[in-house]
Amino acid sequence: MILAASTASRQSRSSSLARIFLSRPIRVIGLAIIALYLFMAIFGPVIFPPSTALVANPAKVYQGPSWADPLGTDFQGVSVLAEIVLGARGVLMVGVGAAFFIVVVGVAVGLIAGFTGGIVDAILMRITDVFIAIPQFPLLLLVATILNASSPGLIILMLGLTTWGGLARAIRSQVLSLRERDFVEAARGLGLGTGTIALRVILPNMLSYVAMNFLVSITGAIYAEVGLLFLGVTPFTPDNWGVMLHEADSVAGALYTRKSVFYVISPLMAILLLQAGIIFILGGLDEVFNPRLRKTGATQ
Repeated sequence: MILAASTASRQSRSSSLARIFLSRPIRVIGLAIIALYLFMAIFGPVIFPPSTALVANPAKVYQGPSWADPLGTDFQGVSVLAEIVLGARGVLMVGVGAAFFIVVVGVAVGLIAGFTGGIVDAILMRITDVFIAIPQFPLLLLVATILNASSPGLIILMLGLTTWGGLARAIRSQVLSLRERDFVEAARGLGLGTGTIALRVILPNMLSYVAMNFLVSITGAIYAEVGLLFLGVTPFTPDNWGVMLHEADSVAGALYTRKSVFYVISPLMAILLLQAGIIFILGGLDEVFNPRLRKTGATQ
């Protein structure tokens, strides 16, 4: 009976939080944008088969928008829309993969350092400080050049290894605050082990913060990935948005001519629209996790 009541209470609370999240149109728009990108990532190769959609057509080079090619064509006569849609999978895979890596490593290091304390905390924080102190993008450029990084998996690994430090230190600070709370002391009194308390008592109280950092890390990883590809350091497939920007500049001469304007603007707008969708969702999550914002209506 008590279990049923508890389950019903959780379901009611979840429903209430969902209504709060969807109470503003801007959040629904954010979800719709992310859903669109997921659709492109999953079904892009079905809509635009690479074997035919990415075939060069010299007769259609640098054409403007039309019904056949809504975003125009590139320097090879390939549909820019097809390249944008087909590039969504690689961009999202690197962004989400790197964000997952950052969150897992950052949370693990922060939890261990904050909850264990002592020499373990000191060692982990000195290591963290080293990664925070080193400029991320120059380090990425150096590592990518040395390793000749040309696969999404290697880019995910590089982005994760160079970016987790900030989150680790933030998680440690939260753990230091939470471990002195009454509910943690009660868990100790019940005889729960250190690992159990960290994972089942402290971590659930930081899930909102972790979730929001995960979304923020996606945008940061995408910017870093696109930047590396734009500089020509990591040669991915030609439909990747970063490669499109690189070719628009180096091959199409985008800085000196207007004929490739849609080839330049399209990947930029794709990146900005994705970031906008994530920002809209972050605003909704902020209000869901922060009851004060529900009363003031500060988050739009």
